[in-house]
Amino acid sequence: MPSSTVTPVLVYPDLAQAVDWLCEVFGFTERVRIGSHRSQLTIGDGSVIATAHPRGSGNGPSKRSAAPPLRSMDSSHSIMVRLANVDRHYERAKQRGAKILQAPSDYPYGERQYSAEDLGGHAWTFSQSVADVAPEEWGGTVVIGRR
Repeated sequence: MPSSTVTPVLVYPDLAQAVDWLCEVFGFTERVRIGSHRSQLTIGDGSVIATAHPRGSGNGPSKRSAAPPLRSMDSSHSIMVRLANVDRHYERAKQRGAKILQAPSDYPYGERQYSAEDLGGHAWTFSQSVADVAPEEWGGTVVIGRR
């Protein structure tokens, strides 16, 4: 398993195509492929697992059929990735065909971010820290040790 404490698992209709796209467009590195149904990918010290769409109502490969990609507007989640240089990453992703949802912008909480959608319809936000701003300055509250 990747060493990340939390590892999102993202589902794609075509795993091989998704892995190639995520590596080429977003700069991930494939760590290990498990059969034709799962791949561990890393970027920096983070990771995601891409998996083949569990199509159909049953379990196992004999019950699989084509499924449309997810749409980010219907999604209940997005993935955030911290980077050293958001603008360089944005240019790479844009030039290589990512659907840009929001161009790079600076936010009052000290982050520069852009958002994009991958070929499976997953929403991604790429973030770079550009200032150390106390949460109280932008409306946040520090909460330590809350369970």
